[in-house]
Amino acid sequence: MTSTVLFADFSETPDRNIFDKLSQMLDRLPLSAAVAAGDLAAVKVHFGERGNTAFVAPHFVRAVADKLRELGAKPFVTDANTLYAGSRANSVDHLETAHRHGFTYSSLGCPVLIADGLRGGASVEVAVKGTHFKKVKLAHDLARADAIVCVTHFKGHELSGFGGSIKNLGMGGGSRGGKLAMHSDVAPLVKAEKCTACGRCAASCPAGAITVAGHAVIDQKKCIGCGACISVCPVRAVRNVWDSGPRAMQEKMTEHLAGFAALKPGKIAYVNFINHVSPACDCYGHAGTPIAPDVGICASLDPVAVDAASCDLVNKAAGQDAFRAVHPDADWSVQLDAAERLGLGSREYELVKVA
Repeated sequence: MTSTVLFADFSETPDRNIFDKLSQMLDRLPLSAAVAAGDLAAVKVHFGERGNTAFVAPHFVRAVADKLRELGAKPFVTDANTLYAGSRANSVDHLETAHRHGFTYSSLGCPVLIADGLRGGASVEVAVKGTHFKKVKLAHDLARADAIVCVTHFKGHELSGFGGSIKNLGMGGGSRGGKLAMHSDVAPLVKAEKCTACGRCAASCPAGAITVAGHAVIDQKKCIGCGACISVCPVRAVRNVWDSGPRAMQEKMTEHLAGFAALKPGKIAYVNFINHVSPACDCYGHAGTPIAPDVGICASLDPVAVDAASCDLVNKAAGQDAFRAVHPDADWSVQLDAAERLGLGSREYELVKVA
């Protein structure tokens, strides 16, 4: 089945700017098919790690939120905490980073919140029919929203080749426990030389999997993969084992996206901003030199089609497979094939230009 992907380039005239095009795209999508009056509508973004400048600019996110308000919905802009230590590992630091990058109530006209609680533990389990998972852990407030508009900066990624809508919601929408499961097949480990034996990890562990004698030790058999120990360690002695390879990680993130699709059939829309196509994820504290020219904006109700179209547009503009050029070991087609097998969408698309 062929899906429709709307496309607008960044060209403008005195009578028609990019915001006019974006508004028309959302009307033609139509966004009203996914969002109803009264919906608590999540605008899922990536606020960018502190120091990064490639994330979708707040004025574009504001335009999406404004359109949701026109439909009578109640938008909020959100992301979930990260698994790794950085400026977005807990809600306090995460919100400070978001505000520093311009994502505030005054700039967006709607609330900004973190979807998985103070330390990433607010989660909803959803049953899926995956190869890796039978249940996935999703960020609570994204899972409980009435509708989602996934607003994505389309760029390269070291494990998935590119990061688009599938990754933004599938990986980015996972709770801390979900992200841990996507990135690792084993429990977290403790760096004994860094551990101060303070006991916070043991006190926070819901499975009783941690003992402290000289330093903390995690029982691999008891660990349930929630990641709480990572978030509470004051000296960052507990770390994830990044052992899921590119193929497994991509398949796992599509299974998390399947969780959202199961919860919200027909209630998710996807918008990819294809500009400053950085070589790596916005999780880094820098953006890097773009690997392709600015292309435009793609929008669809189909996450597979919108990512396939965005990838094709980038590679056409770059005159080569821009993502394989920088990440030769990451086969980006895995995520598209896996999502298609799960029934999340189609790689076959019709590109309709919004002039």
